[in-house]
Amino acid sequence: MTGVLLCALGKQCGLSSVVLWLPVSTFKPLLRDSGMLTAWNKPYLNQEGAVMISNREQVTQMILAAKVSKGLKWAEVAGALGLSKEWVTAACLGQMALSKAQAETVGEMFGLADEAIAWLQIVPYKGSLPTSVPTDPLIYRWYELVSVYGVTLKELIHEEFGDGIMSAIDFSMDIQREIDPKGDRVKVVMSGKFLPYKQY
Repeated sequence: MTGVLLCALGKQCGLSSVVLWLPVSTFKPLLRDSGMLTAWNKPYLNQEGAVMISNREQVTQMILAAKVSKGLKWAEVAGALGLSKEWVTAACLGQMALSKAQAETVGEMFGLADEAIAWLQIVPYKGSLPTSVPTDPLIYRWYELVSVYGVTLKELIHEEFGDGIMSAIDFSMDIQREIDPKGDRVKVVMSGKFLPYKQY
């Protein structure tokens, strides 16, 4: 059940603090009619009293839920947009902004409301990991890879290109399954433009 936390404060209760879990439908009347109830972590409500989307993460959760419900594959979504599955997956997971036409296509595939489609067109706050050191085993392997090979990557890139960085903006990535009789392998090819440090 969608709900909000309310804190009842005041001597009228005979308690210094009481925490209640209440459905959203009761939230506005209580705030209006009771002077001793104040909102904590309240949702954004429109004029009709419906809960509004307040951030891109909520849209990401809607997409993931619909993906499971509809049995969609990221490659199918990418095919509908005519873009790579890697970029489209990043966009659907909240890391890229979509054009109006792209957002409408994604919205149709996942059954999103107009409000969610509008959020897909907003430039997101990038960065999807909840902790500085990832705890998910697959993502942690990448953290481990950079921890072990990071200085090697830096050394060899600088030796070949000079002082600069590999762009993650002018960038492409391709993830494929590589068949191997000893066990299939994950093949990841990344290509990023080299950006030298400017002298001024």
